Amino acid sequence: MLGHGAPFGPLRLTSSYAAGQVSVRNQRTYMTKFSDLNLNPKVLKAIDEAGYETPTPIQAGAIPAALDGRDVLGIAQTGTGKTASFTLPLITALARGRARARMPRSLVLCPTRELAAQVAENFDTYAKHVKLTKALLIGGVSFKEQDLLIDKGVDVLIATPGRLLDHFERGKLILNDVKVMVVDEADRMLDMGFIPDIERIFGLTPFTRQTLFFSATMAPEIERITNTFLSNPERIEVARQATASETIEQGVVMFKGSRKDREASEKRKVLRGLIDAEGEKLTNAIIFCNRKTDVDIVAKSLKKYKYDTAPIHGDLDQSQRTRTLDGFRNGELRILVASDVAARGLDVPSVSHVFNFDVPGHPEDYVHRIGRTGRAGRAGKAITICVPRDEKQFDAVEKLIQKEIPRLDNPVKPSKPAATEKTDAEEKPKSTRSRSSRSKSEPKTETPVEAITETKAETPREDTTSKSRSRSSSSRSRSSRDDRGGNRVVGLGDHTPSFIGLSFEERMAS
Repeated sequence: MLGHGAPFGPLRLTSSYAAGQVSVRNQRTYMTKFSDLNLNPKVLKAIDEAGYETPTPIQAGAIPAALDGRDVLGIAQTGTGKTASFTLPLITALARGRARARMPRSLVLCPTRELAAQVAENFDTYAKHVKLTKALLIGGVSFKEQDLLIDKGVDVLIATPGRLLDHFERGKLILNDVKVMVVDEADRMLDMGFIPDIERIFGLTPFTRQTLFFSATMAPEIERITNTFLSNPERIEVARQATASETIEQGVVMFKGSRKDREASEKRKVLRGLIDAEGEKLTNAIIFCNRKTDVDIVAKSLKKYKYDTAPIHGDLDQSQRTRTLDGFRNGELRILVASDVAARGLDVPSVSHVFNFDVPGHPEDYVHRIGRTGRAGRAGKAITICVPRDEKQFDAVEKLIQKEIPRLDNPVKPSKPAATEKTDAEEKPKSTRSRSSRSKSEPKTETPVEAITETKAETPREDTTSKSRSRSSSSRSRSSRDDRGGNRVVGLGDHTPSFIGLSFEERMAS
């Protein structure tokens, strides 16, 4: 059991976080300040220094239940304050005690390296007055450095599933002492294929652990896991964020390529036109693509046209991803081309524009993507490029947000391919007439066979050498004709050598 908690009855949050209101059932008092949540005084001091006073609905519901030692199932979208919902009670619970070598006291699982790094930053912010140790286990970083931290003993272990299991299989990590286990962005774990790893990790931790489980949606597979591994959890649900912030101006360009093999390059040209059209209003931007390969292609194309841009996706080296994100946050990089790995948990305070180069496959991801702009009451703009094959997904987006997104004009003025094609069609017969039509309309230039015969008759006799060459050529010509089924020559014909008619004695004498 975790201390510092006050008893709380069942709690369910049902209204939208975006509206700033929440309804609470069967609860005597609704907490409105962090100071009312029984957090460690040193944690409250860090919160105050960070400039926060009022908890969000998910925080107001999850923190008291977590402090009371109960399992928590939190359902809320990105940007509702879920990270603080588990970091604050976790720091409070771990303020007493000491970790042993290779045996972390708590475990936080995140789907991506970037999200894990941001969770680590949150711990640094809220635990700066509390003596706690932490380790960040993510791919792309040396095993040796991470082993040194684990060997010293850590209170909080923040990891991605793959790297955590790598350390465990190498015998460098023991999970028998984990008292609190946190699973963040569980639905993203499902999308990335981490569910089998999550189930295995659950099996490596003690049955008596406390589990804090957070997800934006409750897919059947997620619900199965919560029913299996959570014990009578406190369910705190902030209604799905189906609408984007009112400060975000949205638009879509319905684009169709002139030809299938030219669609991709023409689509990139439209993107450049949209960027140029924003002018100085575009201080920085994130461009989202559905596939990692497209992220690289779009970034390379923009660089070719002198745009200050860099790609970020899961296949890049971690050090490169960190440098790219830091450069974008610091204003050194103007345009970030990203896969959905950056759609969740990426906290950049002021992003002026978001471009959806592709319509996302899941409507909820549209809200996540454009939510990178228009944060904290700032104005933002989100523009999507939709090709015909993506219209069905785009209709689902409009259905989810219950709003028709304004159609924008294509910033790239189309050329006149029709006139060009017509001119080419008119000129083509003149320059490429068929051989049969030319043979009908033009006189034959070949010399008739009869003319050749007459010419041979009028030609003076050649010398013996020339005649021999002519005969040899004629012989080869007849031979080739014979192969094609002409008149065959029986025996040696006129070319019988003279020595064949001689007797043996005569031949020996000669």
